[in-house]
Amino acid sequence: MAHSTIDDERIEQFQTDVHGDVIRPGDAEYDDARTVWNGMIDKYPTLIVRCRGTADVIRAVEFARENDLRVAVRGGGHNVAGTAVCDDGLVIDLSEMRDVWVDPDERTAWVQGGATWADVDHETQAFGLATPGGVVSKTGVAGLTLGGGIGHLRCAYGLSCDNLRSVDIVTADGRHLTASADENEVLFWGLCGGGGGLGVVTGFEFELHPVGPEVATCFVLYPEERVAEYLRAYREYVLEAPDGVTTLSSTGVMPDEGLFPVDMVDDLKVGFLGCYAGSPEDGEEALAPLRELGEPIADFSGTMPYAEFQRILDDDYPDGMRYYWKSLYLDGFTESAIDRIRYWAGTAPSPLSTVDVWELGGAITDVDFDESAFAGRHAPFLLGIEANWKDSANDDINVEWVRDCIADMRQFSDGSFYLNFPGFFEGGEAAMETTFGPAYERLIALKDEYDPEGLFDLNRGANSTV
Repeated sequence: MAHSTIDDERIEQFQTDVHGDVIRPGDAEYDDARTVWNGMIDKYPTLIVRCRGTADVIRAVEFARENDLRVAVRGGGHNVAGTAVCDDGLVIDLSEMRDVWVDPDERTAWVQGGATWADVDHETQAFGLATPGGVVSKTGVAGLTLGGGIGHLRCAYGLSCDNLRSVDIVTADGRHLTASADENEVLFWGLCGGGGGLGVVTGFEFELHPVGPEVATCFVLYPEERVAEYLRAYREYVLEAPDGVTTLSSTGVMPDEGLFPVDMVDDLKVGFLGCYAGSPEDGEEALAPLRELGEPIADFSGTMPYAEFQRILDDDYPDGMRYYWKSLYLDGFTESAIDRIRYWAGTAPSPLSTVDVWELGGAITDVDFDESAFAGRHAPFLLGIEANWKDSANDDINVEWVRDCIADMRQFSDGSFYLNFPGFFEGGEAAMETTFGPAYERLIALKDEYDPEGLFDLNRGANSTV
């Protein structure tokens, strides 16, 4: 793999200028430093700088601009689309900037750009507080938030980006800015769900809510024979459930010899996962209907620590496995859509793959369309297609399955998608324009203002730091 040629003297000066490590091809740690969570991603940057603070980020941005280097930004490193690393460029790695400070009186948390949701939960739960994160605790805060942030508290308290009070960002010209509803307001609007690509966000200030330390949860799985019936029942349940309840459905084989009877390990299953943001007693009652749809083959529901529930899926998404995910916002959850979900889940080439339906609504719709760049508030459901597999020899067949499924399911959608489940951003600008609609031109204007030379083009419209 060829790399940009930069004078050794310049690199040595750069190493002197920053406090973090500057890693080059041939260094012992290079391969580890260029590796992200998704095993499909295999890229070879010219340099990687592990920033230890904002001053390092500013200098890294200046160095990239001075040497005409493309830039990728890495936060927590749980990167599906592969935009957290690049070939022949500079990776600005924030993964050592993971501190979280909580003000329990103001109910706010300040989170550095390399933190994961596990880092946030660890600090906030000490005070019985939380902000909406994702559904896997190893996910990076930055990428999830910049792409919107659909997680276990979305119906109760909105998206991750809805709970931002301010952000600190280093822009392409090396400036450090604070953006909020009162300062650099248009920039703040674009960072709330617009996908990044406007700079390097070094810190996030979140609003916190009383959650936990224990919450009522639902994690129940049913057998193949009545998958469509259970999905219909789930659709009706969502219509009546209180906003404190947030759930999703997942249809796939989900093989686990430790969880299921031997004769059911390789069968299709449908599962329902969710929690209640209020008292555990009220939550047990609110979630009970999902546990009573029929005879489950496994039921792990119950009251547990919120931080533990946030980790419940972590082991299902190990580092280095191969992942390709795409999504569509659904106009509804019709009988025809349910039939096609059942079909596509049954044809997945990998037993680890699933077809998921995430309920939206609730507090997500409390934010007006023009208050943030996030594009999915109109939809009652999100369809997520997850191809998860182990062997690189099966890359093509798994990617093709996802793309064929998405092409078929567009009949139930306006074609817009969730930025954090993007595939590899196929469709380019046309797909982004479809997704953002009237907000698209406003985002383009922000890009022209804050990154006119395209320093962060690799991260444009992508959850670059997840």
